[in-house]
Amino acid sequence: MSSTTIPFETLSQRIEQIFLNVGACPAQAGAVARVIAKGERDDCKSHGVYRIAGLLRTIRAGKVDATSDPVLDDAGGGVIRVDAQGGFSPAAFELGAPVLAERARDLGVAALVINDCTHFSALWPEIEALTDMGLAGLAMCPSYAVVAPAGGTAPLLGTNPIAFGWPRPDRDPFVFDIATSVAARGEIELHRQQGKPLPQGWALDAEGQPTTDPEAALDGAMLPFGAHKGSAIAIMIELLAGSMIGDRTSREALDYLGSTTILPNHGELILAFAPERFSAGGAAAAMASAETLLGGIEDQGARLPSQRRFAARARAQAGGIPLSDAEWADLDRLRDVGLDAV
Repeated sequence: MSSTTIPFETLSQRIEQIFLNVGACPAQAGAVARVIAKGERDDCKSHGVYRIAGLLRTIRAGKVDATSDPVLDDAGGGVIRVDAQGGFSPAAFELGAPVLAERARDLGVAALVINDCTHFSALWPEIEALTDMGLAGLAMCPSYAVVAPAGGTAPLLGTNPIAFGWPRPDRDPFVFDIATSVAARGEIELHRQQGKPLPQGWALDAEGQPTTDPEAALDGAMLPFGAHKGSAIAIMIELLAGSMIGDRTSREALDYLGSTTILPNHGELILAFAPERFSAGGAAAAMASAETLLGGIEDQGARLPSQRRFAARARAQAGGIPLSDAEWADLDRLRDVGLDAV
C-alpha cells in the first residue's frame, strides 16, 4: 500500500480545517486536531484520523457543541473546575492545564475537574502536558456503558481509561495509559474493519456468552482486564470521575446518547503532583530515587510503558508521519464533504 509522509503541523492543519469547515470554532478545532495528529505521530492508529468520522457524527447528532468556549472556575483552592459547555475535552484541558500546574506547584497537589465534555482521545496527551512541566500526573474518565462488570453479563461500566505520568529530566517521561477493559473499544472496531477475530476473553455477545466475533462483541459487552481487579478499578473511576465530580457515569452517558455510534459526554478528573513538595530531600532526591527504580527496570531488559510510542514519535519527528493513500484521500473527502460524509 503506497503512503504519504507529512510533518506533524501539516497533518494537524489538515485535520483542523475539517472541523472549521463544519462550523467548529478555532479553539475547539485546533485542540481536537492537535490531539488526533499526536495519535498518528505516535502510531496509535486507534486514536488517530480514524477518530474523525466519530467526532463528525457526534457534531451532526447535536450531542457536542463544537462552537463552545469552555469556562474556567477557579476559587484559588486545590480544585480547579472547567465547564466544557458541551464541547470537546481538549479545549477545556488546554484552558485549565496552566492553572492546574501553577496550583500544584503552590500546594504540592491540585485537581482539575472538567465537566460536560465529549472525550474521545487517549489520556496521555493530558498527562504529557503535565510531565513536560515537571509534574507527575494522574487522569481518568468514564466513557459509556460497554463493559460488563466481573461476573456480569451485560454492559454497565465504561472502558474507563486511567493514565499516569512521571517526569524524567532530559528523557522521555514514564507514562502509562490503559483502558480498564481488556482492550480499548477502538481496537474492537479496528478488528471488525479488518475482518479479524478477537482474542479469547475480550468480549461477550448479547446473550452474555463469550465471543471472538467483533460484530457480536459490539452488540454485547467487553470485559474488564484482570477480571475482578480491572472491574474494581473501573468502578473506582465511575465514582471519582463521575459521581464525585457531579457528572455522568458511563450508564448515564449511554442513556443520554442513546447510541454507541457517537462519542460519550461525561466529565474528566486530572490530578497533578509536584514531586519536590512531597520529597523530604527536594526535587533532586525524588528524581534520583525514581531514576534508580526506572533504570533498574531497563537494566533487566524490560520495556517501560510508552516506549513503542516514543520510538514511533522519534521516527515521525525525523521523517514525517506516514499516512496511506486511502487515509489521505479520506481526509480530503471529509474536508470537502463535511458532515454529509458521515
